[in-house]
Amino acid sequence: MRILFVAAQKDNGRFSPFVEEQKDALMHAGVEVCGYAHTAHGILQYVHWIPKLHNVIKESQPNVIHAHFGLTGLMAGLAAIGTEVPVVVTYHGCDINDKKLRPFSRIAMRLARWNIFVSKRQMINAYGTEMRACKASKGVVLPCGVTIKLFDQDIVNNAWYDEKFGSGDYVLFAGSFSSVVKNPALARQAVDLVKIEGRNVELLELKGYTREQVVTLMYRCKALLLTSVREGSPQVIKEAMACGCPIVSVDVGDVKDRVNGIGGCYVIDSRDPKKLAEALTAAIAYGRTTGREKLLEDGLDNNQVAEKLIGIYKYVGQ
Repeated sequence: MRILFVAAQKDNGRFSPFVEEQKDALMHAGVEVCGYAHTAHGILQYVHWIPKLHNVIKESQPNVIHAHFGLTGLMAGLAAIGTEVPVVVTYHGCDINDKKLRPFSRIAMRLARWNIFVSKRQMINAYGTEMRACKASKGVVLPCGVTIKLFDQDIVNNAWYDEKFGSGDYVLFAGSFSSVVKNPALARQAVDLVKIEGRNVELLELKGYTREQVVTLMYRCKALLLTSVREGSPQVIKEAMACGCPIVSVDVGDVKDRVNGIGGCYVIDSRDPKKLAEALTAAIAYGRTTGREKLLEDGLDNNQVAEKLIGIYKYVGQ
């Protein structure tokens, strides 16, 4: 079985880490996976890349094309016309949640042989109503997984952390302070309230770190705080779970499903900074969680996800 992975190229010339890790898990399971990374930005550039991708499909002759994100899925669906190669598309968040991008994703959904949504909420938004989503004949909810072994505690670099951050207590913010969608203002309000209550913690931006450093931060920080306006199935939540990091989040994406039943993890139904602060105080006091066990229970180690994807590839490739 030969699969052609198609996704946007990052600055390092590779796919996003979670796409790379999904590809690696499939290869570990014995699947031949070829990667095609594009650099399109904006609708016109995506159109420009269609002939290039069409030629790649004809030359590589994959059994299935797996595209990541809606615009790439649309590009792949159009490029595959005339090749008889089925297209599978994974929609990750903004491609469905953003009303400007959703129409393009819906065209991709029509062209694709199978559609994968990373959360139930996202799938409902894609089809318009819960009833339509339930009746969808070629769609499924399958969050991206994490490669749990990459988050083992023996990866932690305590010397680096101690030198850079000292003995202070930190709450790890789930993203960049410059991202409006991540809503850092609400996170700062919550942490400031925790300080007023007597807990000396600082909010730490999750940006510009290596994988080893991210793992270190998730083991050493007191909690992870997510306050996003919208999400699909945030990888940062699953990564924090793999490290046993306590989590406080607003009810967005599939976070509630992911952390359900885990002590030390809290999902707040409102965007009230006081309630977030109360949950943060409780999460900090709780200590390490059983998030890793919950990931395995939910089948979200990448090796488990790979087996599910192989089943989808076999089905659409019949």
